[in-house]
Amino acid sequence: MSEPFDPTDVTWNHVSPRLAHARWTGIALVWGVVVACLVVVAVATGAAWVWVPAALVAAFAVWSAWITGRQVRALMYAERADDLLIRRGIMFRQLVVVPYGRMQYVDVTAGPVARRFGIASVQLHTASPATTATIDGLPPEEAARLRDRLASRGEARLAGL
Repeated sequence: MSEPFDPTDVTWNHVSPRLAHARWTGIALVWGVVVACLVVVAVATGAAWVWVPAALVAAFAVWSAWITGRQVRALMYAERADDLLIRRGIMFRQLVVVPYGRMQYVDVTAGPVARRFGIASVQLHTASPATTATIDGLPPEEAARLRDRLASRGEARLAGL
């Protein structure tokens, strides 16, 4: 029996592990600054209890980094004949099915951090604003290939309506 998040006869494609590295960089920059400020305050005051917030924030940063790696490994997509599937989540799983005929346009984006790590994001836009069909962490060549393929499949399905 097929599970709701793992349809039969689907070959899942994983995103690049470089997405985890990009997200770890963001975690290190944000939480590293917070921990550094708390350590300065702890050293300046000299009170032992002031080290507790620094330790808690550092523990949270380590936990965030650990969970980020697992989240990236859980992010997958699959192209089928009539739709695109996007699966994400560990504890709270999500499976987004986007029929090609419902796509209006496809965006490929890469900010400075993403470009530094050699990744890009593909976002599908449909008539529904609630659709969150984004695939982060694709190599730029795969993002361009997917954009072109999805756009052509969307046009073919839309023309058939």
